[in-house]
Amino acid sequence: MTDTTGRADAPETPTTMPDWEKRFRAPRVSLPDWAEDAPDRSLFVSNATGTYELYAWDRATDAQRQVTDRPNGTTDGTLTPDGAWIWWFDDTDGDEFGVWRRQPFHGGPDEEAVPGLEPSYPAGLALGRDGRTAVVGRSADDEGTTIHLARDGEDPVEIYRHPESAGVGDLSHDGSLIAVEHTEHGDAMHSALRVLRPDGSTVAELDDTKAGTVELGLEVLGFAPVDGDTRLLVGHQRRGRWEPMVWDVATGEETDLALELPGDVSAEWYPDGSALLIAHSFEARSELFRYDLASRALEEIDTPPGSVSGATARPDGSVEYLWSSAARPPVVRSTSGRVVLDPPGMKAPESVPVEDVWVEGPGGRIHALVQKPAGTTGPLPTVFEIHGGPTWHDSDAFAAGPAAWVDHGYAVVRVNYRGSTGYGREWTDALKHRVGLIELEDIAAVREWAVSSGLADPGRLVLTGGSWGGYLTLLGLGTQPEAWAVGIAAVPVADYVTAYHDEMEALKAMDRTLLGGTPEEVPERFEASSPITYVDRVTAPVYISAGVNDPRCPIRQVENYVKRLEGRGAVHEVYRYDAGHGSLVVDERIKQVRLELDFAARHLPGGSANRP
Repeated sequence: MTDTTGRADAPETPTTMPDWEKRFRAPRVSLPDWAEDAPDRSLFVSNATGTYELYAWDRATDAQRQVTDRPNGTTDGTLTPDGAWIWWFDDTDGDEFGVWRRQPFHGGPDEEAVPGLEPSYPAGLALGRDGRTAVVGRSADDEGTTIHLARDGEDPVEIYRHPESAGVGDLSHDGSLIAVEHTEHGDAMHSALRVLRPDGSTVAELDDTKAGTVELGLEVLGFAPVDGDTRLLVGHQRRGRWEPMVWDVATGEETDLALELPGDVSAEWYPDGSALLIAHSFEARSELFRYDLASRALEEIDTPPGSVSGATARPDGSVEYLWSSAARPPVVRSTSGRVVLDPPGMKAPESVPVEDVWVEGPGGRIHALVQKPAGTTGPLPTVFEIHGGPTWHDSDAFAAGPAAWVDHGYAVVRVNYRGSTGYGREWTDALKHRVGLIELEDIAAVREWAVSSGLADPGRLVLTGGSWGGYLTLLGLGTQPEAWAVGIAAVPVADYVTAYHDEMEALKAMDRTLLGGTPEEVPERFEASSPITYVDRVTAPVYISAGVNDPRCPIRQVENYVKRLEGRGAVHEVYRYDAGHGSLVVDERIKQVRLELDFAARHLPGGSANRP
């Protein structure tokens, strides 16, 4: 069966709606961004209308208004420091290729923000405090990366160009310095830094990519929020994990903070530049600290156990943060003790807590997160839901997708395989060259634990995931055909060579880094890591969903894989929808989950405990 309509089902009424659907439909809000010089003016994302869009919020009057209204939604936007304008990225049907537009904070017609710049993939944006200056990063297949300085009423001026991937990091408080992350050395996983003047000339360089025998990355965390201050907050990997340091780009002085926290650490400035807001991620959970730069005192900020997915320090010294756990839905809290932004309407039902499991694997201890229906004992039909990225990780955070599987009687196992973030640089960098196969070794080790522990029924295992998780699903079905009863892949890489030739330029650079070259240079590695190589070994029923405008996992390579399934009469279903790498429309997302649940229930031996 192939569905090419992409139309979402009509919603049920609240009284008949199941909990899993309520979790998707319940209004959510992101952590509000606020204007540096007008802190009462904020911007946030919400699904209140059924599509994720940008909203302006005037805190002084508590007035809120919807800024964008597009069929496929909008999430990429920011405020100018003076709060006068809202910038947002305008692509076509989710293809991520477009231009920046802007509109006044209190409403009015949209206008092209930088006339004269052709459409492209975005590569960073920094807006000046003068209200008329912007630094715009662009990525295009025929140009590589370019960075432009744009001022109102003037033609944009190119100040940087290189064939490899790069991006705008930040613009200094007085507009005199521009920080750029670049990969001119050819390693898209580890950036170096360059600081430019507005005329494009170089002020300073920082490069850890050839630090001894290993390549280390750097990232821009932000210039100090003080006029004339040349300190740049930088993330580095010099001690085997992400940590912040302060780099004075004028003098070259580097100040190591030496926080001695075990996990990955990120940071941002407090508004007066006297302290840092520290975010510490360790073993799938996170916590916040305040670090005083003068005294070097590190003070923990009280947050509940779970995950903080964003935090910001306000001018009054309070900290606002977006928090959730696997059991409890997200909420925007403040250290002042109040809920900052509580959307009206239906509330998302809670789910079950997550349990931590550590399994010995071929590359070290593997962390997995397990959820199962309350009061159940194994062996259960079990879903291995594999995260995307690959440089990402699953955490103790609220997720409607896993909760939907649990509601239908499945145990859910999520694996932070080698390649995942949050467990140190070596763990993240381990998947080079044997791409996909390394991750699947870790997933196999956790699968063996799940079966031997009595949690999982070995005959009723579902392998599923989206993006890189969808890729690993298809690769796993072909390389481990005896292990999985059903496979469900969303927006996957299915034919690696064709995907490489069709995908956006930044992902080509990442693939060259992961595999050590192009398909023409290392054909054996692309072949070994491509799901289509093993498609004739797939025995499990396969469900695939794909966005027809996806620039990351393009549709042509998915069609190549599907044709091979069709040619051998393999059991499969395909759902194509009119968007890009996923959907921001709630009805569409619910339709996709319902189709996945139904496919598993129909094809899994014995079905599930609860049909969708």
